[in-house]
Amino acid sequence: MTDLATIASLATAGGTLVLAVATFVSVRQGNRATRISEQATRVAEQSLLAGRRPLLMNSRPQDPKQRVEFRGGEHFDVPGGRAGIRVTDSVVYLAISIRNVGTDVAVLHGWYLCVGVQYDRVHPPLEEFTPQSLDIYVAPGDTGSWEGTCRDPDADDFQAVTAAVQTGEPLVVNLLYGDYEGGQRVISQFNLVHQDDNWIASVVRHFNVDRPDPR
Repeated sequence: MTDLATIASLATAGGTLVLAVATFVSVRQGNRATRISEQATRVAEQSLLAGRRPLLMNSRPQDPKQRVEFRGGEHFDVPGGRAGIRVTDSVVYLAISIRNVGTDVAVLHGWYLCVGVQYDRVHPPLEEFTPQSLDIYVAPGDTGSWEGTCRDPDADDFQAVTAAVQTGEPLVVNLLYGDYEGGQRVISQFNLVHQDDNWIASVVRHFNVDRPDPR
């Protein structure tokens, strides 16, 4: 009887061990499958986002002129690769000819203007950007224009921009934009340099807002 009891106990212990090993293997395989599924989901999501990611650049010199119209009837044409700036006693009008080299429509959210070349790899705080009064859309692979105005002659930025335009000092325009759902926001910095009675526009930096910066 002792031998039978011992054998039964050993059999029970062996069965429990086998069950435990099987459970461990099953759980491990399940966790591995879950990790693989999560990785596949992330890759699919990243691929989807990459397929609709806007990126703004300065347009090319051979691109067509952009007719820019402002509130109040003011308008002017901006050639490819150029910016347009017009200063009056009460308003500073600014425009840039831009191209979307990304894979989805770019929706411009706002802008920030500063005087002088910016050497630091930083962008202005988002809360300091001036919102666009109207949505501006640039289709992928197409050209368009950005426009903004300074309308307070007593403001520091109005006076600084007016003085810079008169002396030909470089300007920097930071454009904040994203995809059509408002995500994947990017800040692109445009240098505006005065040459031969023209303002040459060129992108110098891009900053990711909603994603890790590649640098």
